[in-house]
Amino acid sequence: MAAVEMTGISKSFGPSVALEDFSVAIESGELVCLLGPSGCGKTTALRILAGFERADAGNVSVAGEDISTVPVERRDFGMVFQDYSLFPNLTTRQNIDFGLKAHKVPATKRVETVDRMLAITALEDQADKFPHQMSGGQKQRVALARAIATSPRVLLLDEPLSALDAKVRESLRDEIRRLQREIGVTTVFVTHDQHEALAISDRVGVMSKGRLEQIAPPRELYEQPANPFVAAFIGSINRVPATGADDGRWLVLGRFVHGSVDAQPQESGTVGVRPEEISLDPATDGQASVEDMSFLGPVTRVTVSMGRQDAHGSNEPAQAILADLMSADCGHLSIGDPVRVRLRDDVTRVVVMEGAHA
Repeated sequence: MAAVEMTGISKSFGPSVALEDFSVAIESGELVCLLGPSGCGKTTALRILAGFERADAGNVSVAGEDISTVPVERRDFGMVFQDYSLFPNLTTRQNIDFGLKAHKVPATKRVETVDRMLAITALEDQADKFPHQMSGGQKQRVALARAIATSPRVLLLDEPLSALDAKVRESLRDEIRRLQREIGVTTVFVTHDQHEALAISDRVGVMSKGRLEQIAPPRELYEQPANPFVAAFIGSINRVPATGADDGRWLVLGRFVHGSVDAQPQESGTVGVRPEEISLDPATDGQASVEDMSFLGPVTRVTVSMGRQDAHGSNEPAQAILADLMSADCGHLSIGDPVRVRLRDDVTRVVVMEGAHA
C-alpha cells in the first residue's frame, strides 16, 4: 500500500485547467520531486495534497485513508515553504517548539525534541536568535526543523530553496536529503530546478500542462525518457536527423542504433542525442567546424556547426551541435577546427523526437 496516493485529480481555475487526471503513488519513506515548467500544475498538486485546495475530481489518500475532505490542520503534515514563514517574534528554539505545543506534547519531551532538532540541523548556536538575526540558509533550516519536529506523516516542501544563493542552496539541498533519510519521512518536494530534483530524489515526476508525463528514478528519467517532452526538458539534448533501416534501427551520425520507437525502412526522423553522447574527431574533410568552447572544469562544452543536406541533396542551414568532452581529451581542439561528428561507440539507444511513428 502506497503511503500517499493521488488518483484521478482534476482542478480548474475558471477556464484554466491546472490538473487533468493527475495520479501518483508514493511509497513510505520515499522522496519524490514534482518537476516541471511554470504553470505545469506541480504546486497545485502539492496544495491539494496539503489540503489548501479542494480537487474538482479525484481522491487523496494517506496509508489507505481517504483524506480528500479532511481539513489541512487535521492532516498531520509538515510543510516548508519558499518564504520560510517563521514567527518573527520567536527565537529559533521557540519556532521549533511551536508545533509541539500545538500538539500538546509534554514539556520535558518538547525540550528533548527541540534539542535534537537543533543538533541535527546544526542550529545549536542559533537557538536564541530571532529570524532577522539569521541568514537565509539558517532560517530555512529552522523552518525544516519546525516541520519535522512533530514527526509528521508526510513532509511537503514547496520550492524551499529557490530564494537562496547557489552555494547555500546546494549545501541545504544535501542537508534536506540527509535529514529525510535519517528520519524516514515520506516527502514530496516541488521544484522547477531539474538539477535539484535529480540530485536528491528517489523518483522524479515530470509534469506538463497538468499531466504527469513520467515518474522514474533520476537516472532512468535522464537515460530513458518516456517521450520527447521529457527528453527535451531534462538536461540538454541535440535534435539530430536520422534515417530508418530495414531492421528497425536508426542511422544516426554514421551509426545504426535502436530508438525509443522502431524505424520503418528509409523513414526520415529526428532523434535526441545528449551532448555527452557525441564524439568529435579532427578531420580535414569533416562535415563540421568548432564554433565555440566553454571550459567547465572536468568537462568542456564544444559547440560545432554541422552542414546538412535535405532528402534531395540540397544544402540546408548549418545546425549547431553540443558536445560535452572530458577537458583532458580536447586540448587539441581550437575554434575553427574542422571535425567529424559521430555518435559515441557505447551509445546503443536514442529517443525518437519526430518521425512518422513517434
